[in-house]
Amino acid sequence: MDARRLLGWGLVALCTACSGAKQAVRASSDEAVGGSGPVAERSQGSQLPPESRRYVDQTLGFELTQPGGDWLLDETDEQTPEGLAIPVVLRHRTSGAQVVLQVAPAVASPIQFAERLTLGLRSQPGFVTSDPEPLPLSDSAVGFQFAVGDNVRGRVVVRDGSEGHVFMMLATWPSAAPDDVPETVNTLFESVHPLPVEVPEQL
Repeated sequence: MDARRLLGWGLVALCTACSGAKQAVRASSDEAVGGSGPVAERSQGSQLPPESRRYVDQTLGFELTQPGGDWLLDETDEQTPEGLAIPVVLRHRTSGAQVVLQVAPAVASPIQFAERLTLGLRSQPGFVTSDPEPLPLSDSAVGFQFAVGDNVRGRVVVRDGSEGHVFMMLATWPSAAPDDVPETVNTLFESVHPLPVEVPEQL
């Protein structure tokens, strides 16, 4: 399987998210769009206990904690012929920020995915990125930041996923968004974990 084709889909998702962030810059908060899936509806409201905002996907082997409040979660169930899955997208209704989780086959290491994504973004008009840097999320986690002109900011984190998979987390938000938006993005990234692999008991 060609990692470049997987990264091509990753760039498409990221550029789409950037387009949405650009539209949010021009839209009023009353016009902001958010998801309305059943999981997102159950997770709204800060009065809910933390456990009720925990999202688990047993099939792809990950869990995350939805921030709640104005953050809405959509289940997309999208999957490309190359095996790249986009199980969930989280959107912030008032700012237009968006977080996309992608689960890819581990045809490359997280640093290789991040380096190729960086090169791909730098080839796009208006994109400026930092260099990938190690992150304390896991032994192999890396991330970088990027900007699109003066209006859009973003962050990408790539880490090891469940066995045979890599998690790619892509976030965009308007540069004028409140400080708590990128802070929540960071917290959301930190909440994404691979599910433990169950080892059959020895007889």
